[in-house]
Amino acid sequence: MRFLCLLLLPALAFAQPHPRPTYCNPLNLDYGYTPFERFSTAGRHRATADPVITLFKGTYYLFSTNQKGYWWSDDLSNWHFLARSFLKPENTVLDDLCAPAVRAVGDTLLVIGSSAQANFALWRSTDPKANKWEKAVDPFPVAAWDPDLFLDDDGRLYLYYGSSNEFPLYGVQLSRKTYQPLGQPTPLLKLNDAQFGWQRFGEYLDNTFLNPFMEGAWMTKYAGKYYLQYGAPGTEFSGYADGVQVADRPLGPFVPQPHNPFTWKPGGFARGAGHGNTFQDKWGSWWHVSTMVVNVKNNFERRLGLWPAGFDAAGTLYCNTDFGDYPHYLPTGPADHLQSQFTGWMLLNYNKPVQASSTLGSYAPNLAVDESIKTYWSAATANPGEYFQTDLGAMCTVRAVQLNYADQDVNPAFLGKQPGLYHQYRLYHSLDGKTWQLLADKSQNRTDVPHDYIELKTPLRTRYLKLENCHMPTGKFALSGLRVFGLGSGVKPQPVNEFVVLRTAADKRSAWLRWVPNDAATGYNIHIGLAPDKLYSCAMVLGANDYYFKGMDKDRTYYFTIEAFNENGISSRTPVQQVE
Repeated sequence: MRFLCLLLLPALAFAQPHPRPTYCNPLNLDYGYTPFERFSTAGRHRATADPVITLFKGTYYLFSTNQKGYWWSDDLSNWHFLARSFLKPENTVLDDLCAPAVRAVGDTLLVIGSSAQANFALWRSTDPKANKWEKAVDPFPVAAWDPDLFLDDDGRLYLYYGSSNEFPLYGVQLSRKTYQPLGQPTPLLKLNDAQFGWQRFGEYLDNTFLNPFMEGAWMTKYAGKYYLQYGAPGTEFSGYADGVQVADRPLGPFVPQPHNPFTWKPGGFARGAGHGNTFQDKWGSWWHVSTMVVNVKNNFERRLGLWPAGFDAAGTLYCNTDFGDYPHYLPTGPADHLQSQFTGWMLLNYNKPVQASSTLGSYAPNLAVDESIKTYWSAATANPGEYFQTDLGAMCTVRAVQLNYADQDVNPAFLGKQPGLYHQYRLYHSLDGKTWQLLADKSQNRTDVPHDYIELKTPLRTRYLKLENCHMPTGKFALSGLRVFGLGSGVKPQPVNEFVVLRTAADKRSAWLRWVPNDAATGYNIHIGLAPDKLYSCAMVLGANDYYFKGMDKDRTYYFTIEAFNENGISSRTPVQQVE
């Protein structure tokens, strides 16, 4: 990498590297393909969801649905996959660790997947980094879908579970020796979409034909309180989010936290932030990992995202998804997550001019810069030399590039985890679109990087970037997003004018927000909360000057403000509005 930096010295804006490493959602993992033939009639595709990250013996472990293995990392950035099936030979289902429960109990890590029948084993390991596992109990005595294991401070072990639009979440204490339930399961909570707008089913929370689904239990204990988290209203929707209810005892009674959902990301390139877990890093700071929506080839086409989280002084659990799929800082020490971990590197090529070596059908080049993971450009082939080029429109300071590959014409044999896959490419930059210099050479890469993220060691002044294909693991050379981050050379937008929030008595779960469009803006962030200084929710809006917010508790007062942004920065926020 040093020779590349020397090569680029004439184009550097300044030579001081930033002190902290960064990452960008969706997480760049070697996601497996759906194992289900019936889920892939529209094309083979990568898919996972329902993640759990656990810090165990100084190492982070990540488990998620149907990967036939798990990942470990030292830094929450570089993840290493370990292949392992947790099914018994007689289990013929394809759900290998669907929505797994993962919990450290002393010096042992416990793992089990969802099961509709009590015939799965509970696994344990004192050395998961070496992939050494044994059965703790076989079979696990409770049929639990979307399970969660929780060890209380007093040594008592609990199981939480449930995934339904009819039945509640349940909890039960387990024997530490036999894992048998101690008593009958206790119904803990159900959804109430008549009260809480964010729980309504549908892409736009319109609740047209189904009751909302509740799933993905996760328990966190903080300051003596029990925070039972859950996902709703459906994994295929942009409004997929995690809510939380709080109790003084592990089996309740539970009361909804006023700030709900606590993790929510309905806008931007990759949307959704439901069904995940809350964990602490090596310095004790809180994070939340959860499911992000793709929902193109199938409803269950999904990715994973990671966000800073925490508890405020009043004990409110929050998650910061502002600019949630832009570069953020990774932890290198203690951090206050009430303060943004966003780098401030803006998206430089949203809807900017593009060129491509070829195009397959209607998968047009502009679809790789429209800030939607649901759309993509595809070249006519996967041949070496196929390229995609983006024009930033002017000289900009580039700090990072994210390459998001799309699944087009994937090998029909690809069902489930596929070992040995890799992407290879070269990334070039140019000042004039004619003379090109090599920016990143991954022509010898042997790893699977479907959402590769390149953080430049030093900032780079340039205008054009070109991605040249060398090798695809399968299918055509296709991109859902070639996203360039940094800072433009122009002026950030002025504050938004005439921001209005209309909330009617007919349905106080909903409001219509409108403002005067700002010609200099790429988009807008609407900040929402229950107090002027606790605007913990954020909705990003692109290409519009209005927004329907349907996620409110009908009995609470809300506060709103809005900011505009473009490639040059972020405007100041409007005065906070109180809306009864």
